[in-house]
Amino acid sequence: MPTSTCHPALATRLLADVGGTNARFAWQAAAGAPITDLRVFPSGDYPTLQDAMRTYLTGLGRGTPQTAAIAIASPVGGDQIRMVNHHWSFSQAALKAEFGFCRLRLLNDFTALALALPDLPAVERRQVGGGAAQTHAAIGLVGAGTGLGVSGLLPDGLGGWVPLEGEGGHVTLPATTPRERRVMDGLIRRYGHASAERVACGQGLLDTCRLLCEADGVSAGALNGPADVSDAALKAGHPQALEALNMFCAMLGSVAGNLALTLGARGGVYVGGGIVPRLGTWFDTSPFRERFEAKGRFRPYLSELPVWVITSLQSPALLGAARALDAGR
Repeated sequence: MPTSTCHPALATRLLADVGGTNARFAWQAAAGAPITDLRVFPSGDYPTLQDAMRTYLTGLGRGTPQTAAIAIASPVGGDQIRMVNHHWSFSQAALKAEFGFCRLRLLNDFTALALALPDLPAVERRQVGGGAAQTHAAIGLVGAGTGLGVSGLLPDGLGGWVPLEGEGGHVTLPATTPRERRVMDGLIRRYGHASAERVACGQGLLDTCRLLCEADGVSAGALNGPADVSDAALKAGHPQALEALNMFCAMLGSVAGNLALTLGARGGVYVGGGIVPRLGTWFDTSPFRERFEAKGRFRPYLSELPVWVITSLQSPALLGAARALDAGR
């Protein structure tokens, strides 16, 4: 077990990026040290977060670190953490005591990702439209995976950044076409509320495709998961699958454009999550950019704002979690 007192800047660190599908763990020897020993564990294989953490630390064979920062796909507003798109729940105080951490930092996974954006290398992002970003201006962040994450960075006036912690993925779905409204009606029947996440996430892609098949009186057949839908769309040209994928990108564009206007994101907007990077350059010609800019009188404003797809192989949220420990947030 770690000692009861420690110097946070010199302490060993467990870093985690915990989502509904995968939990990623890494090690950092001290503040500013390289992030090493990245391992990915399917969240569904472990009854609790603690079980996944123990498996990682046992395999690493270095004992328990003194501090930990966990970026998690959940609101973080009190001691009790309950994930929205997974069954894990725990008490922060109990987790800290169980592992003997002298310091434990919990933050939303997209807040952590936002904290990493200023240090993201140019080779780990791909621009999709727009011009140059303004320096020291607000930055937006959206990302679709198991859920829909939304965050951003606001300049603090001192050369640093203030990250946003919110749940913008659960805003009401911005349907603008008859087909989108048909999907929205189907989602309301099924879930009671048609949030943006209900379309712009993995399950949303599948639900949208099934609702479109239902509307057209055709069978969804073997389309049983998000990967099936994207494969059917891009490899086989399946009409409803392709429409669902285009609708996914359009909705994501609407949400990203709303965020850019809300924040005044002249520093640009980043797109993370697990889905969009896998679409490759097909995404660049999808309806995303058109819908991002389709805000009436503010089209010229948005047309100038750059959008980048995050293409990092290692989760940048791990770096963001480390930054949160560095800053004492």
